[in-house]
Amino acid sequence: MGKSISIIGSGFSALSASCYLAKAGFDVSIYEKNDTVGGRARQLIKDGFTFDIGPSWYWMPDIFEKFFNDFGKSTSDYYQLDKLSPAYKIFFSDDVITIGDHMDQICKEFERIELGSSIPLRKFITRAQDHYNIAINKVVLKPGLSPFELVTKETIMRLDRFYKTISSEVRKHFKNPKLISTLEFPVLFLGAKPNQTPSFYSFMNFADFGLGTWHPKGGMYEIVKAMKSLAESLGVSIHVNSNVEKIGVKNGQAQSITVNGKEIYSDVVLSGADYHHSETLLDQQYRQYSETYWEGRTFAPSSLLFYVGFNQKLKNVEHHNLFFDTDFEKHAEEIYDNPKWPKDPLFYVNFPSVTDKSMAPDGCETGFFLIPIAPGLEDTPELREQYFNIIINRFEKRTQQDVLKNILFKESYCVNDFVEDYNSYKGNAYGMANTLMQTAFLRPKLKSKKVDGLYFTGQLTVPGPGVPPSLISGKLVAELIEKH
Repeated sequence: MGKSISIIGSGFSALSASCYLAKAGFDVSIYEKNDTVGGRARQLIKDGFTFDIGPSWYWMPDIFEKFFNDFGKSTSDYYQLDKLSPAYKIFFSDDVITIGDHMDQICKEFERIELGSSIPLRKFITRAQDHYNIAINKVVLKPGLSPFELVTKETIMRLDRFYKTISSEVRKHFKNPKLISTLEFPVLFLGAKPNQTPSFYSFMNFADFGLGTWHPKGGMYEIVKAMKSLAESLGVSIHVNSNVEKIGVKNGQAQSITVNGKEIYSDVVLSGADYHHSETLLDQQYRQYSETYWEGRTFAPSSLLFYVGFNQKLKNVEHHNLFFDTDFEKHAEEIYDNPKWPKDPLFYVNFPSVTDKSMAPDGCETGFFLIPIAPGLEDTPELREQYFNIIINRFEKRTQQDVLKNILFKESYCVNDFVEDYNSYKGNAYGMANTLMQTAFLRPKLKSKKVDGLYFTGQLTVPGPGVPPSLISGKLVAELIEKH
């Protein structure tokens, strides 16, 4: 057996890295503080209802397929994947836009809103596909060690697209505010405002309209179970309820982790836990980034989430539903520019039981409500209840039905829980935003520059937030460790 590696945390990036490292011959052990693997991708099962606590959108199916292909497997070996039709609905104050499962349907819907808009839409998505191919096959596969990683024939020819923003690109071609919101929405997955996100990231629009929205039967946690199964088949040892309290360093070399009071030695330490928290496990002199550094970063939002069991099927909803019936830009300002609880929040609702009967009892509906909020806000039971009432009243109005009387139970999750369960910096939900100054080599490094044999992976490092980037992050750090 090769070198021993201790991995802190068991999120997507940690599980990904563990598989690649075990395949390469390393002796790999994972230590997870919670009682289940998956990091933020956990499950709540209550009274026959199944909720994905964390990620709920399955985009970029090719990235998942490539991951399992690297081990001679396929996603279909582990879970059933269904393309959603329609992909999702967007509720505005005076209309509803339905995003179909292929471009012809989407173009028809754009034409309904604004005559002639399908022509610039097809051009925009063609360019987004070009960005996607470069991003997925070139840019995101680099470990973020040097600015020269971004210098390729393809990126030099498109240099302006790193300095122009998504917002400016969209608004150059579209004037209708509903269409603008529809096209700016996908970059919210990158954790930043559209007017601060490079236009190159329009590849997210291709992921949306070109590749479609999918659902693994049984929910997103099926991916975690698949990766856990693969990791264990490769020889990875997984330990839950194992809180890592310290990273031990001797003569500038990572040599151990302390788990539940017990010191465990290994040749390499890899942390898939929150980057800021991981560095607090080190003595001060071994930390790369100061508190001032972290304070100066633009973090992706936190979230207020509600998991709601309804005793009947609901009307006029799809699997994924976005409520953009208030001011998109105002809410973004209240997240990024002037952090505070939003006055009129946008929100998202997921009803997986619309397409997957396994996720709710017969005749019932599983509902997951999400309000994006600034990280670090005050979080109290009273505020949670206040905001649930705000969004449920708007939900009833926009979907033209009374649902309060049909609620069997609701559970909430917010800033305090992100901190408690994941040691998340300021309770952020998605890591660090992909702004221009936080892209590629400008993100926190995969390899410690102060401690030999210490590495990091996950959504605060490269490539960035989201489940597919986390799978790639695990692969990138595994390759760095193999080369060491």
